[in-house]
Amino acid sequence: MDIQRALSLLSQRIDKAREELRIVEEQLLFQMDVLEEAKTRMLVAETPLADREFRVARDDHERLVAERDRVTKQIAELQLEQDRLLDRMLAMPPTS
Repeated sequence: MDIQRALSLLSQRIDKAREELRIVEEQLLFQMDVLEEAKTRMLVAETPLADREFRVARDDHERLVAERDRVTKQIAELQLEQDRLLDRMLAMPPTS
């Protein structure tokens, strides 16, 4: 596979990962509100149901944080690979 094609594919993957990150961050913002509401209900109501709802909201929040971290890491790795390919392309002698 030539470098330009590989760069094009990497660019598409980076764009897709960035869109995924944007969606996860929106979900995370929503989930933070859910978590805060559940925490307030747990503290005020002091019932097993309110406590359970808080734990579920907290677990969902933690899963979204982990997903955000995974996608962020994936983007960094893709960008590193893109940089390597660009370095290789620049190191190649020009073709006539």
